[in-house]
Order: sequence, then C-alpha cells, then structure tokens
Amino acid sequence: MYKYKKYFFSVLILLFAFLVACNKLVQECEEYYNPYGLEIIYCVEKYNKLVEENPDMELVDIEKIIPNIVLDIRYATKNNFTKEIIYTEAKAFARKPVVEALKKVQDSLAHHNLKIKIYDAYRPYAATVKFYEVYPDTNFVANPKFGSRHNRGCALDITLLDLSTGKEIPMPTEFDDFSEKAHPQYPNFSKEIIDNRTFLFDIMSYFGFSHYPTEWWHFDYQRWENYPLMDLSFKDLTNINK
Repeated sequence: MYKYKKYFFSVLILLFAFLVACNKLVQECEEYYNPYGLEIIYCVEKYNKLVEENPDMELVDIEKIIPNIVLDIRYATKNNFTKEIIYTEAKAFARKPVVEALKKVQDSLAHHNLKIKIYDAYRPYAATVKFYEVYPDTNFVANPKFGSRHNRGCALDITLLDLSTGKEIPMPTEFDDFSEKAHPQYPNFSKEIIDNRTFLFDIMSYFGFSHYPTEWWHFDYQRWENYPLMDLSFKDLTNINK
C-alpha cells in the first residue's frame, strides 16, 4: 500500500509541475493590449515557431556574422535625443537576409578603405512607443500606430568609417539630427559630403537597401513589409542567440 501511495504522490507532483509550466507558457504568450490592434510578436515561443517555419525570420546578432563591424548603439547610452538609456544592452540584431546583405556591403567597402558603423538596427516596439512620447514628429520618429521598420528587424541606422583612421568620414549631419539637413536630397553641403552621401546610398542600394526620405543614415531592406513587428527584448534575443 505504501508503494502505491508513494507512486500516487509522485504522479501528482509531476502533474502539478506540468500544469504550472503550461500556465506559465500561457501567461508568457498571452496577448497583451495594443490600442492600435497591431499584431506584434513579443513572446519567445511564438518567435521560435516563426523561425522554425521560416529561417529568414531569425533576428541575428550582427557581430557574430560580421565580426569587424563597429557598433555605436546610442540608445544603450544617454547620448541620444531622449537623454535616457533605452536599451539594456549595446547590441545590434537584424533579420538573417538583412545581415547577409550587410556583410556583402562591408566586404565591398573594404576595397574602398571603408567600413560600417551601426547606430541602431532592430528596435523593440516598446522603444518606438517611448520615442514617440518624447518626440511625436513622424518625419523622424515612427508612429506607434503603425510601428517602425526597425521593429521588423529590417532597418539599419549607419555611417561609414575610414579604415586607416577609424574615424567617420564627413557626412551631412550627426546621427538623429532632426532637421532638414538630414534629408537625403538637402543640397547645401560641400562636394565631399555630397559625394560621401551619394556613395553610401549607391552601395547600399546595390545590395538591396533603400534610404529613408528624411534621414540619410536610415536604410530599409527590400521587402521589409513581409516581416512582422517585434517586441522581444535584447535580453531575450541574447539568450536565444547563445
């Protein structure tokens, strides 16, 4: 009789543990309220299923694919327009095809004695909401009603570095300069700056990127609209990419 009681209680313990795990999974993946009715992937389990169905959906750690890439992730510091630390880690993630195309850009730039510096890549949706609260100007900040192409893992904010000096080559403005000078067609610059801007646009375009209408540093990868909005944290992605 004692043996059967022991077996019975063991089964109960296992069943309880299973129910707790299931309940936790449901809670983690439970839909949260979005006032705009957007479909946003914020659950690790749903993201993993998405990647299993389509490997191109993977948000890749860019440094692992392009080891010589330079990161200057401003939103992981207070050196940004919000004056707050938004990201918990100074990391850059993007969808697998985006990173593969960016590597081709980097390889080509080496022949011109240049390399890429990244200011921002994938951006969690929560950060987009925060940005709009601070600066609700849709010329420069995405409206959370629609989400950002950064939220889709298909946008990059970049500039170019001189390989010899490690310094940025002259470009129209600093990153996140919310003025007309940031517009890709703004004309009142020196020939050197205009040539550098044109070169950046041309090489990015060749490998499938288009520049944003109001920001010379912002590039969207082709067919970005085919990728869902995401709100996974950098911590989640770091753990997944281990």
